[in-house]
Amino acid sequence: MEKNLSDLKKGERAYISEINVDEIPLKLLEMGCLPGNFIELIQIAPLGDPFYFNINDSHVAIRKETAKQIIVTLEITI
Repeated sequence: MEKNLSDLKKGERAYISEINVDEIPLKLLEMGCLPGNFIELIQIAPLGDPFYFNINDSHVAIRKETAKQIIVTLEITI
């Protein structure tokens, strides 16, 4: 099931399936925000922006507008 990164709930884990390269800061790409990598939502700031994610064992804050440009596929747990 594909959705925007901004739609993840706390604790959900997914892998990045598609990004809008023109809208994503280069720094995020360098930190591993690339298709095929797993990402987990750790926390949401009190006012709902930014989101805190774990990507490749790095904690990264991503603004809501940027998170909307990243498409993820939820990890299926059995």
